[in-house]
Amino acid sequence: MKLAKTHDYCASKKPKLTVAMIHGIASDSRTYDHALKFLEEQDTLKDVRLVTFDLLGSGESYAGDELNYDYNDQLEALHNSIEELRLSTPLVLVGHSLGTFIVTRYADTYKDAVAELILISPPIYTPGDFAHPEFAEGVKMFEKLVGTGKPGILETKAFRNSMDEIVMDKNNYAVLANIDVPAVLIYGDEDQLIASYNVPGLLRENPRVTAIKTVGRHGVARDKYTELAKVLEGILHA
Repeated sequence: MKLAKTHDYCASKKPKLTVAMIHGIASDSRTYDHALKFLEEQDTLKDVRLVTFDLLGSGESYAGDELNYDYNDQLEALHNSIEELRLSTPLVLVGHSLGTFIVTRYADTYKDAVAELILISPPIYTPGDFAHPEFAEGVKMFEKLVGTGKPGILETKAFRNSMDEIVMDKNNYAVLANIDVPAVLIYGDEDQLIASYNVPGLLRENPRVTAIKTVGRHGVARDKYTELAKVLEGILHA
């Protein structure tokens, strides 16, 4: 099983860095359309190969009742897709929202495969957060918002299992707090979905994690992808 590759471009014939981007829940790789246009316009990033994938159950990727849409399914498909890229460069994984869980777990599973993580609007829920009534109310509010925008999606197996098996996995925080790969968090100061109050504690726990706070909300808008470009420039020219 593989993910559908929806974008693969480098302005140079000999890329020096490959960046693979994974989208969030109830979405697809079009999340990155504006970001890709901006990044490909930057002469400083002409040696970067930019790739996007659709997760299983999303966009152009396969969806089937036999799938669980859990970490095992998504990581196996992502790994097969990355293997097919036949990389000769370091790999940076970019995730947005749900995608941040998947790329972080991938880096933790395939420890020598990833040079750096860039996590855009990462939900940083500690085990303690799950016990608060406000957290459950927040989840309901998010699902209502998604359901209003995309009628019927809340009943799909892909959405329900992605929420239950990935987003609500209480090990997510520990994996990020112990990740041995440099990770940059890029998040907006008006994002109500990510529990940003946990960022200072995370930074204390893991010195390999750094954070950039922008003026913005949850999506991959200009406030995020301009910072993404700066981070990639730093990695490329380090």
